[in-house]
Amino acid sequence: MDISVIVPLFNEEESLAELYAWIERVMKENGFSYEVIFVSDGSTDHSWEVVERLHTEHEEVRGIKFRRNYGKSPALFCGFAAARGDVVITMDADLQDSPDEIPGLYEMITKEGYDLVSGYKMNRSKGDPLSKTIPTKLFNATARQVSGIHNLHDFNCGLKAYRSEVVKHIEVYGEMHRYIPYLAKNAGFTKIGEKRVHHQARKFGKSKFMGWNRFANGYLDLVSLWFLSSFGLKPMHVFGFVGTLMFLLGFVAALVVGINKIYYLASGMSHPLVTDSPYFYISLTMMILGTQLFVSGFLGELLIRNSQLRNNYEIEKEI
Repeated sequence: MDISVIVPLFNEEESLAELYAWIERVMKENGFSYEVIFVSDGSTDHSWEVVERLHTEHEEVRGIKFRRNYGKSPALFCGFAAARGDVVITMDADLQDSPDEIPGLYEMITKEGYDLVSGYKMNRSKGDPLSKTIPTKLFNATARQVSGIHNLHDFNCGLKAYRSEVVKHIEVYGEMHRYIPYLAKNAGFTKIGEKRVHHQARKFGKSKFMGWNRFANGYLDLVSLWFLSSFGLKPMHVFGFVGTLMFLLGFVAALVVGINKIYYLASGMSHPLVTDSPYFYISLTMMILGTQLFVSGFLGELLIRNSQLRNNYEIEKEI
């Protein structure tokens, strides 16, 4: 199979039939063998009924239905696991991602040798409010610096293409869909490109991902991913180092306080009690915190030896 198209969706019943018809036309015009996997992320409208109808009418349509809403990352994770195509393409269900971009994305993977190609929505500012565009620009600038992938301008674009090996070797959980290029890079897939794509105006409903909280959550996820990629397999290196450094500084400070007290006693001069000095409590606190950080390093080493069942999702139906 040439292409698997994965479409995560949440309450998008109005757009699904039109989206599939558009995908079908593009695929037939280019002679691709394909499948379209709709992943209903706990939709409460009639989205799943539309998917079932499309499945009965078109053998290329498959579907996964979650019992409840988990988020975009779990939807992509399950879609990646089910995909059978040589090239996997993801797009949103709201018709803002154009299926006409599929042939270009496919060619960049198969002929130009990219592992992953991310879309860059050139005209998105024309239709999006400032509450979405400003956080997006800040987020992308930060993501480029932290990830080291400087050629991407739109990390969170839903329209992406992957070699099948990429999606089978990365774990997308929580809200890490924003950082799939970073996850791919950490997994050893370093040939990452970008394609300028057309951004369609939303035809039905309202955007479900807007506002500054989206940027705040993205920033926290980015910090987590940076830490995990840098120290996730060696937590003792960071916790142990910082803990040891803090303990030694506290110990030296306490030693100075003690030596200072002994000096005054040996000289026959009066001097306040050690416990009356604020430096004593500061040094003691540093030693305690240093010890705790050091122990945290050991606990981290133990935890990483046990696999986390992060991607257990209740799937109600699969077709």
